[in-house]
Amino acid sequence: MGNERASVKVRVFYHGKCFDGTASAALFSRFYKERIRSDVEFQFTGLVHRAGALFDENDFDGDENAIVDFKYSASPKITWWFDHHQSAFLTPEDAEHYRQNSQAQKFYDPDFKSCTKFLAETVQAKFGFDPQPVAELIHWADIIDGAQFDSPQQAVEMAEPAMKLTMVIESTSDPALPPKLIPCMVREPLAQVIQEPFVAALIPPLMERHRKSIDILRGRSECKQGTIYFDISDHDLEGYNKFIPYYLHPESVYSVGLSSSSFRTKVSVGSNPWTRATNMVNLAKICERYGGGGHARVGAISFPPNQAEVAMKAAAEIVAELRAAHG
Repeated sequence: MGNERASVKVRVFYHGKCFDGTASAALFSRFYKERIRSDVEFQFTGLVHRAGALFDENDFDGDENAIVDFKYSASPKITWWFDHHQSAFLTPEDAEHYRQNSQAQKFYDPDFKSCTKFLAETVQAKFGFDPQPVAELIHWADIIDGAQFDSPQQAVEMAEPAMKLTMVIESTSDPALPPKLIPCMVREPLAQVIQEPFVAALIPPLMERHRKSIDILRGRSECKQGTIYFDISDHDLEGYNKFIPYYLHPESVYSVGLSSSSFRTKVSVGSNPWTRATNMVNLAKICERYGGGGHARVGAISFPPNQAEVAMKAAAEIVAELRAAHG
């Protein structure tokens, strides 16, 4: 734990525009400072799933480089890794590299609902970290990433501080926001985080945008044979609340949605967290066929922005497959 040399630079790569990814980055930084070394300077880099290469080796410029809640990199420059996605490995070679190399600081368990909880339990067991002071953050990351809400209303009506913070994280395109926000998430209660001036100013316009997105999805979404389909790719709705379709169509089992942003056209594939259906289709496996991935109950595929027609065709094929599976 010594301070025998100048402050080290630790770059933390995390799943950007995601509450669990951002919370994982925050938790890792607190763990590292408490249990590895205190003289540290963190730099946080959000990553997003996109078509093509996900990593640039030149970005791995820290004395240590960590990836949390995102795919595996075989780069020797990556010194820490935590992930819980079923589709954690881009290639069979990456999976083999993980198996063959030291796992003393690289950890994977797809049975966890959130990377934040997985990271917390792992570093508590392996390194003696005390997660109790950040129990609220861990609790909400697990609820949000695992879609373990009590009701669609809890997921969509945004009453809880964690839900308002999720909205801020998922919608921001300001690169200056995460480095300011991440340290607050492991230093303050979430109710206090959303009162920080740089966060509080964003919430009223985002709530208004959220209400409009509910109206847009009400007009654009249709549920047939247990599967919702919607195309909002002509609207600027990056970061819309993923539970709105189930709030509007409580009878649904699955949803397939098409959306777009400056760097991708995205097909989101999900399942209703409140469905009573059994023998569910593994959505990660469907998404992997198109170059995407995720979890058994939720996944996504990213296409280049100029491949909207290819994305639309993939979405139509997945809708047909899920409707046929539902019968």
